[in-house]
Amino acid sequence: MSSSDLPKVVEPTCAVPRLLEGQKALVTGASSGIGRAVAVALGQAGADVVVNWVSGEDAAEEVVHEIGAAGARAYAYRADITSEEDVAAMFAKMLQDFGGIDILVNNAGIQKDAPIHEMTLEQWNKVISVNLTGQFLCAREAIREFRRRGVVTDVSCAAGKIIFMSSVHETIPWAGHVNYAASKGGAMLMMKSIAQEVASQRIRVNGIAPGAIKTPINESAWKTPEALDALLKLIPYKRIGLPEDVARVAAWLASDQADYLTGTTVVVDGGMMLYPGFSEGG
Repeated sequence: MSSSDLPKVVEPTCAVPRLLEGQKALVTGASSGIGRAVAVALGQAGADVVVNWVSGEDAAEEVVHEIGAAGARAYAYRADITSEEDVAAMFAKMLQDFGGIDILVNNAGIQKDAPIHEMTLEQWNKVISVNLTGQFLCAREAIREFRRRGVVTDVSCAAGKIIFMSSVHETIPWAGHVNYAASKGGAMLMMKSIAQEVASQRIRVNGIAPGAIKTPINESAWKTPEALDALLKLIPYKRIGLPEDVARVAAWLASDQADYLTGTTVVVDGGMMLYPGFSEGG
Protein backbone atom coordinates (compact mmCIF):
# COMPACT_ATOMS: atom_id res chain seq x y z
CA MET A 1 0.00 0.00 0.00
CA SER A 2 1.44 3.36 -1.01
CA SER A 3 0.83 6.70 0.64
CA SER A 4 -1.48 7.71 -2.23
CA ASP A 5 -3.83 4.83 -1.35
CA LEU A 6 -4.23 5.85 2.26
CA PRO A 7 -6.90 8.12 3.75
CA LYS A 8 -5.81 11.70 4.13
CA VAL A 9 -4.59 12.57 7.62
CA VAL A 10 -6.74 15.33 9.06
CA GLU A 11 -5.10 17.72 11.50
CA PRO A 12 -6.52 17.03 14.98
CA THR A 13 -9.11 19.51 16.21
CA CYS A 14 -9.91 17.83 19.53
CA ALA A 15 -10.42 20.27 22.38
CA VAL A 16 -8.05 19.75 25.31
CA PRO A 17 -9.94 19.66 28.64
CA ARG A 18 -8.66 22.18 31.17
CA LEU A 19 -7.10 19.50 33.34
CA LEU A 20 -4.17 21.67 34.42
CA GLU A 21 -5.94 24.81 35.59
CA GLY A 22 -3.74 26.84 37.91
CA GLN A 23 -0.57 24.81 37.34
CA LYS A 24 2.82 26.06 36.16
CA ALA A 25 4.78 24.22 33.47
CA LEU A 26 8.19 24.42 31.86
CA VAL A 27 8.73 22.84 28.44
CA THR A 28 12.27 22.65 27.09
CA GLY A 29 12.92 22.92 23.38
CA ALA A 30 9.44 24.39 22.93
CA SER A 31 9.94 26.64 19.92
CA SER A 32 9.19 23.95 17.33
CA GLY A 33 8.02 20.41 16.71
CA ILE A 34 6.77 18.27 19.57
CA GLY A 35 7.88 20.79 22.19
CA ARG A 36 5.81 23.52 20.61
CA ALA A 37 2.72 21.32 20.44
CA VAL A 38 3.17 20.22 24.07
CA ALA A 39 3.57 23.79 25.32
CA VAL A 40 0.40 24.85 23.51
CA ALA A 41 -1.54 21.81 24.75
CA LEU A 42 -0.53 22.49 28.35
CA GLY A 43 -1.64 26.10 27.94
CA GLN A 44 -4.94 25.00 26.45
CA ALA A 45 -5.35 22.68 29.44
CA GLY A 46 -5.03 25.70 31.75
CA ALA A 47 -1.35 25.73 32.72
CA ASP A 48 0.89 28.78 32.61
CA VAL A 49 3.93 27.86 30.54
CA VAL A 50 7.59 28.80 30.28
CA VAL A 51 8.59 28.26 26.64
CA ASN A 52 12.28 27.35 26.67
CA TRP A 53 14.27 27.85 23.49
CA VAL A 54 17.90 27.95 22.43
CA SER A 55 17.33 28.94 18.78
CA GLY A 56 14.31 30.42 17.06
CA GLU A 57 13.29 33.39 19.18
CA ASP A 58 10.50 34.51 16.83
CA ALA A 59 9.05 30.99 16.78
CA ALA A 60 9.16 30.86 20.59
CA GLU A 61 7.29 34.15 20.81
CA GLU A 62 4.63 32.74 18.46
CA VAL A 63 4.14 29.86 20.90
CA VAL A 64 3.76 32.36 23.74
CA HIS A 65 1.11 34.22 21.73
CA GLU A 66 -0.79 31.00 21.00
CA ILE A 67 -0.80 30.03 24.67
CA GLY A 68 -1.99 33.52 25.59
CA ALA A 69 -4.85 33.20 23.12
CA ALA A 70 -5.91 30.06 25.01
CA GLY A 71 -6.25 32.09 28.21
CA ALA A 72 -3.03 31.09 29.98
CA ARG A 73 0.11 33.05 30.81
CA ALA A 74 3.39 32.31 29.06
CA TYR A 75 6.78 33.76 28.34
CA ALA A 76 9.78 32.62 26.30
CA TYR A 77 13.14 32.04 27.95
CA ARG A 78 16.41 31.33 26.19
CA ALA A 79 18.59 28.78 28.01
CA ASP A 80 21.06 26.14 26.94
CA ILE A 81 19.95 23.11 28.94
CA THR A 82 23.49 21.66 28.82
CA SER A 83 24.65 24.60 30.95
CA GLU A 84 24.17 24.18 34.69
CA GLU A 85 24.20 27.97 35.11
CA ASP A 86 21.59 28.54 32.38
CA VAL A 87 19.28 25.90 33.86
CA ALA A 88 19.56 27.33 37.37
CA ALA A 89 18.84 30.84 36.10
CA MET A 90 15.83 29.63 34.08
CA PHE A 91 14.28 27.96 37.12
CA ALA A 92 15.03 30.93 39.35
CA LYS A 93 13.20 33.26 36.98
CA MET A 94 10.25 30.88 36.73
CA LEU A 95 9.93 30.73 40.51
CA GLN A 96 10.12 34.52 40.65
CA ASP A 97 7.59 35.13 37.86
CA PHE A 98 5.17 32.23 38.32
CA GLY A 99 5.76 31.48 42.00
CA GLY A 100 6.48 27.81 41.46
CA ILE A 101 6.60 24.85 39.10
CA ASP A 102 4.25 21.88 38.90
CA ILE A 103 5.21 20.29 35.57
CA LEU A 104 8.50 19.84 33.74
CA VAL A 105 8.50 18.44 30.23
CA ASN A 106 12.07 17.46 29.35
CA ASN A 107 11.59 17.72 25.60
CA ALA A 108 14.70 19.32 24.07
CA GLY A 109 16.67 16.92 21.91
CA ILE A 110 18.88 16.77 18.85
CA GLN A 111 20.26 14.33 16.30
CA LYS A 112 23.76 14.29 14.79
CA ASP A 113 23.80 11.15 12.69
CA ALA A 114 26.74 9.22 11.29
CA PRO A 115 27.85 5.61 10.79
CA ILE A 116 29.72 4.45 13.87
CA HIS A 117 33.07 4.30 12.08
CA GLU A 118 32.66 7.93 10.98
CA MET A 119 31.02 9.38 14.10
CA THR A 120 33.14 12.06 15.72
CA LEU A 121 33.55 12.58 19.43
CA GLU A 122 31.92 15.98 18.98
CA GLN A 123 28.83 14.34 17.46
CA TRP A 124 28.68 11.83 20.29
CA ASN A 125 29.22 14.38 23.05
CA LYS A 126 26.75 16.92 21.69
CA VAL A 127 23.86 14.46 21.48
CA ILE A 128 24.58 12.94 24.89
CA SER A 129 24.97 16.42 26.39
CA VAL A 130 21.58 17.70 25.15
CA ASN A 131 19.50 14.51 25.20
CA LEU A 132 20.80 13.05 28.47
CA THR A 133 22.74 15.56 30.58
CA GLY A 134 20.30 18.37 29.79
CA GLN A 135 17.38 16.24 30.95
CA PHE A 136 19.27 15.41 34.15
CA LEU A 137 20.01 19.06 34.95
CA CYS A 138 16.41 20.16 34.45
CA ALA A 139 14.97 17.19 36.37
CA ARG A 140 17.32 17.81 39.29
CA GLU A 141 16.32 21.47 39.50
CA ALA A 142 12.60 20.67 39.33
CA ILE A 143 12.86 17.97 42.00
CA ARG A 144 14.64 20.35 44.35
CA GLU A 145 11.65 22.69 44.15
CA PHE A 146 9.07 19.89 44.35
CA ARG A 147 10.75 18.60 47.53
CA ARG A 148 10.95 22.08 49.06
CA ARG A 149 7.28 22.83 48.47
CA GLY A 150 5.64 19.42 48.81
CA VAL A 151 2.05 18.68 47.82
CA VAL A 152 -0.33 21.60 47.45
CA THR A 153 -3.68 19.83 47.34
CA ASP A 154 -5.51 22.81 45.82
CA VAL A 155 -3.19 22.51 42.81
CA SER A 156 -2.51 18.81 42.29
CA CYS A 157 -2.47 15.40 44.00
CA ALA A 158 1.29 15.27 43.33
CA ALA A 159 4.10 17.47 44.54
CA GLY A 160 5.28 17.66 40.94
CA LYS A 161 5.30 15.90 37.59
CA ILE A 162 8.19 15.32 35.19
CA ILE A 163 7.81 13.97 31.66
CA PHE A 164 10.90 12.78 29.80
CA MET A 165 10.41 13.00 26.03
CA SER A 166 12.08 9.85 24.77
CA SER A 167 11.69 7.83 21.56
CA VAL A 168 10.84 4.33 20.40
CA HIS A 169 14.61 4.13 20.03
CA GLU A 170 14.94 3.81 23.78
CA THR A 171 14.09 0.19 22.88
CA ILE A 172 14.58 -0.27 19.13
CA PRO A 173 18.23 -0.26 17.98
CA TRP A 174 18.94 2.29 15.24
CA ALA A 175 21.95 1.74 13.02
CA GLY A 176 23.59 4.98 11.97
CA HIS A 177 22.19 6.76 15.02
CA VAL A 178 24.19 5.19 17.84
CA ASN A 179 24.54 8.40 19.84
CA TYR A 180 20.81 9.17 19.61
CA ALA A 181 19.68 5.65 20.56
CA ALA A 182 22.17 5.54 23.43
CA SER A 183 20.89 8.88 24.74
CA LYS A 184 17.27 7.73 24.65
CA GLY A 185 18.01 4.38 26.25
CA GLY A 186 19.91 6.21 28.96
CA ALA A 187 17.09 8.71 29.44
CA MET A 188 14.62 5.86 29.88
CA LEU A 189 16.60 4.30 32.74
CA MET A 190 17.29 7.73 34.22
CA MET A 191 13.53 8.37 34.23
CA LYS A 192 12.78 5.04 35.90
CA SER A 193 15.54 5.43 38.47
CA ILE A 194 14.43 8.94 39.40
CA ALA A 195 10.81 7.78 39.56
CA GLN A 196 11.78 5.00 41.95
CA GLU A 197 13.74 7.41 44.13
CA VAL A 198 11.15 10.18 44.47
CA ALA A 199 7.81 8.34 44.32
CA SER A 200 7.50 8.32 48.11
CA GLN A 201 7.61 12.11 48.01
CA ARG A 202 4.58 12.15 45.68
CA ILE A 203 6.64 13.22 42.68
CA ARG A 204 5.57 11.47 39.49
CA VAL A 205 8.15 10.84 36.75
CA ASN A 206 7.19 9.28 33.42
CA GLY A 207 8.28 9.17 29.80
CA ILE A 208 6.68 9.46 26.38
CA ALA A 209 8.22 7.54 23.49
CA PRO A 210 7.07 8.94 20.15
CA GLY A 211 7.53 6.97 16.97
CA ALA A 212 7.68 8.69 13.58
CA ILE A 213 6.29 12.20 14.11
CA LYS A 214 6.05 14.84 11.38
CA THR A 215 8.59 17.39 12.63
CA PRO A 216 11.54 19.25 11.10
CA ILE A 217 14.06 16.97 12.83
CA ASN A 218 13.07 14.03 10.61
CA GLU A 219 11.84 15.84 7.49
CA SER A 220 13.89 13.61 5.18
CA ALA A 221 11.85 10.61 6.34
CA TRP A 222 8.47 11.98 5.15
CA LYS A 223 8.98 14.88 2.75
CA THR A 224 8.82 12.93 -0.52
CA PRO A 225 6.20 10.31 -1.51
CA GLU A 226 8.97 7.72 -1.81
CA ALA A 227 10.31 8.44 1.66
CA LEU A 228 6.81 8.41 3.15
CA ASP A 229 5.98 5.08 1.49
CA ALA A 230 9.12 3.54 3.00
CA LEU A 231 8.30 4.99 6.41
CA LEU A 232 4.73 3.73 6.40
CA LYS A 233 5.99 0.17 6.03
CA LEU A 234 7.22 0.55 9.62
CA ILE A 235 3.89 1.90 10.97
CA PRO A 236 0.97 -0.55 11.21
CA TYR A 237 -1.52 2.30 11.64
CA LYS A 238 -0.42 3.61 8.23
CA ARG A 239 -0.05 7.27 8.99
CA ILE A 240 2.76 9.41 10.29
CA GLY A 241 2.19 10.89 13.72
CA LEU A 242 1.58 14.57 14.33
CA PRO A 243 3.02 16.64 17.20
CA GLU A 244 -0.50 17.04 18.55
CA ASP A 245 -0.77 13.25 18.98
CA VAL A 246 2.06 13.45 21.49
CA ALA A 247 0.94 16.74 23.03
CA ARG A 248 -2.48 15.43 24.10
CA VAL A 249 -0.82 12.49 25.83
CA ALA A 250 1.55 14.86 27.63
CA ALA A 251 -1.29 17.05 28.89
CA TRP A 252 -3.15 14.03 30.24
CA LEU A 253 -0.02 12.45 31.75
CA ALA A 254 0.71 15.70 33.62
CA SER A 255 -2.81 15.83 35.02
CA ASP A 256 -4.29 14.26 38.15
CA GLN A 257 -6.19 11.85 35.92
CA ALA A 258 -2.86 10.01 35.59
CA ASP A 259 -2.01 10.26 39.29
CA TYR A 260 -1.24 6.55 39.75
CA LEU A 261 1.22 6.44 36.84
CA THR A 262 4.89 6.77 37.62
CA GLY A 263 8.05 5.21 36.24
CA THR A 264 6.43 4.17 32.97
CA THR A 265 6.82 5.08 29.31
CA VAL A 266 3.75 5.80 27.20
CA VAL A 267 4.50 4.79 23.60
CA VAL A 268 2.88 6.98 20.93
CA ASP A 269 3.90 5.34 17.68
CA GLY A 270 1.00 4.05 15.57
CA GLY A 271 2.18 0.52 16.33
CA MET A 272 5.85 0.85 15.31
CA MET A 273 6.89 -1.05 18.44
CA LEU A 274 4.83 -4.01 17.19
CA TYR A 275 7.70 -4.84 14.80
CA PRO A 276 5.56 -4.89 11.64
CA GLY A 277 8.21 -6.83 9.70
CA PHE A 278 6.96 -9.91 11.56
CA SER A 279 3.27 -9.37 10.71
CA GLU A 280 3.41 -11.98 7.94
CA GLY A 281 5.77 -14.43 9.57
CA GLY A 282 9.45 -14.20 10.25
